[in-house]
Order: sequence, then structure tokens, then C-alpha cells
Amino acid sequence: MLDIKTIRQHPEQVVAALEKRGVQFDLNQFAALDAQRKAADMRSQGLLAERKAASKKIGELVSSGLSVDEAKGQVDDILARLASELEVATRDAERVQAEIDALLGETPNLPDERVPLGTSEQDNVQVLTWGEPPELAFEPKDHVDLGEALAQMDLEAASQIAGARFSLLSGDLARLHRALIQFMLDRHTQAHGYTEVYVPYIVNEASLTGTGQLPKFAEDLFRLEGDQGFYLAPTAEVPVTNMARGRIYAAEELSDSGLRYVAHTPCFRSEAGSYGRDTRGLIRQHQFEKVELVQLVRPTQSDAALEALTGHAEAILQALELPYRKVILCGGDLGFSAALTYDLEVWLPGQSAYREISSCSNFRDFQARRLQARWRNPETGKPELVHTLNGSGLAVGRTLVAVMENGQQADGSIALPEALRPYLGGQGTISS
Repeated sequence: MLDIKTIRQHPEQVVAALEKRGVQFDLNQFAALDAQRKAADMRSQGLLAERKAASKKIGELVSSGLSVDEAKGQVDDILARLASELEVATRDAERVQAEIDALLGETPNLPDERVPLGTSEQDNVQVLTWGEPPELAFEPKDHVDLGEALAQMDLEAASQIAGARFSLLSGDLARLHRALIQFMLDRHTQAHGYTEVYVPYIVNEASLTGTGQLPKFAEDLFRLEGDQGFYLAPTAEVPVTNMARGRIYAAEELSDSGLRYVAHTPCFRSEAGSYGRDTRGLIRQHQFEKVELVQLVRPTQSDAALEALTGHAEAILQALELPYRKVILCGGDLGFSAALTYDLEVWLPGQSAYREISSCSNFRDFQARRLQARWRNPETGKPELVHTLNGSGLAVGRTLVAVMENGQQADGSIALPEALRPYLGGQGTISS
């Protein structure tokens, strides 16, 4: 959520920044609501002052010649009137505040000044490439054809069990999927200093609101039936980041590298806005797995933390010998809560294209303000908002796709990266 003080003090800059995203912020609506809220607050404060003064009038009225009962009766009448007016003023203030909260709840984060102009992924700016796409002496297959030829991927059976956009893996492909998860967790905990956490796969409305999935993106979530307000987690970002909700961290808890967490979870998304896109295979599923990286840092650390976190995700791609490129997202492609995002896109020979495999974002204090996630600044002695970051390290299904397509051989077998072989008993290839 945006800082309301920033909107009040720098309204034109806020409007201009949001225009970079293609978002029109209604400054007149905000100003009107803010004025109403201020008026309601002032009215409440005035009534409270009147009530305090009225409580002291009994003695004055008695001194003027009224009996105690008469004086008390007059004061009681005044207090009853003030109580009624105060109740109305309080309701008005709460109503206006709810409208302001709703407006800000639908307003995305301000983009970093480095975010390029643009309206779609076509306008994202390439930062670097790593590795060379393999030169295959045969027509490359996509992962679906490879998996089905191995008799270890059955999307038709998955469709019968659950429906479209689900998958069923077996044999060595299922083992490879599991090996990728273990490899990523080991690398991030042992080489990059992340603490592994196991978190709930079901989250509540407050958690989704805290990280920015609600209220804006309710249609992309799987809501459970019943009155509890439970949802299937769309990403481990939600439960892991919510570990900080309502917390005030001591300065020493946020060391030079901040707090680093890694979690493997299934993720569940309705993909409501992607009708007709990536309907074949594992690229866009209702249920998929991710190894997620989350960092909580001091505000002065977050720019460096984003570079480090993105580098940790890149290290996985490099260890798996997968060619990729790094792009910075333009304003029109930037996620709702993010101020700055790098996408890592892996090369897929079956599509002859780079496809996203990780998004690494700095949210600054946008999520922390919703979560009230703070740290005590030793220089001021006061609680201040932390900065939050997260990124996929990596999306497991898409990594499986990349390993299959980049490792494919002319006979349909799949050569495995050296780094994965210890997790598969030394096995170097997958074949039928």
C-alpha cells in the first residue's frame, strides 16, 4: 500500500509514476475523500472536547443558583446529545477511511525510476544473456512430445483426474522433478545463506491482502468453500512474507544481508486471465511447484538485496547449464506490488524462444505497510517499515521443461546436467 503522506505531499509525482504503469490515479477522488476524513476527524475531536468541558459544568451551574439535580439534568442532556453526535461523526470517519483504504488497496506500487516505459512484455529491456542455445542436429521436440515418447508424462490422465492444466509424471521424470527441488533447496541454504521454512499451503484473506493478491486479484485465486475465508496459496511468497506480519524486528535481527528464507511449496492459480495461452504442457498450470526466495531487509539494503537475490536464482540456471537471459520489466508488465522486477527467461528449444522461469522483485515498503512489518531503527529508536523482496529460485515445472528440452538427444533420451546427477544416484540420462 502506498504511503498516504507521499500522496498528500507529492500528488503530481504519484500520478506521473502510476501513469508509467498505465494506471490513472484519481487525484480528485483521493483529495475529496481525504478532506472528508479530515473534517470527520476534526468534528470528532471537537465533540470530545465539548464532552470533556460539559463534565465540569455541574459546579458552575450550581454556583449560578441551580440545584444539584437541575444542574446534573442539564449536563446529562448535553452529554446525551454529544454522545449521539459523536457516534454519527465516528461512523462518518470510519466510512470515509474505508473508502480511502479501498482506493489505496486497488492502487499498485510506484515503479522505480529505472523501470522502462512500455505497455507489455514486448517492451521489457534485456540486461544480459548467459550461455548459448544448443545447436541441435535434429528438429527439436517440445517437452510434451519428449515426455510422452518416454511414457513418463501423461497429460490426458491428469485431465481425467482433475481437468485441463494439470500434469501427471512418472518414473524418472517424477524423480527428476523431486531432484530439482532438493537441488535448489540445498544450493540456497548451503551456498546463499537462506533458512529453509515449511509453511501452510492454505492462507487467509489477511495474508493475501498483506502481500497484495487481494483485493485486486481475487479471480486468480482458488477460494475454499465455507465461511473461514481460506484460499489455496498462489505462491510461497504469501505465507513466507506473512511471517513478518505485525512484527517489530530488533536491529541486530536484520544483519547486513537481512533475513533470508527459502520454501518449497505447491502453488495454485486459476489462471483466469490467461485463457488460450500456454494450453499445452507444463508451462502454465493450475497446480505447480516452486522454490521461493524471500528477503526482509533494512530500507537502505533493498537495492543491493535485489541484485543478490536475482543472482541466487541465476546461479541455479548456471549450475544446470541452462541458457537464459535477464530482462527488466517495463511499467506495463510490472507486477502490482513490485517497484522493480527482473525476469529470468530460460531458452526452450521446443519453442525456439526464451520463457520466464523466475521473477525477482523489490517491493520496497509496499507490502510491509500492509503487513505492519517493521524494525527498530537504532538511530531513531522508533519502529520503521522493512523492505520485502522475493523471487522464484526456481519454478520447478518450468525448470523440468528446460532440462528436458535443452538436454534432448536425437534418440529421444535426455542428458542430465552434471549438478543433478548426485540427486539421481549418478544417473546421467533419462530414456524409455
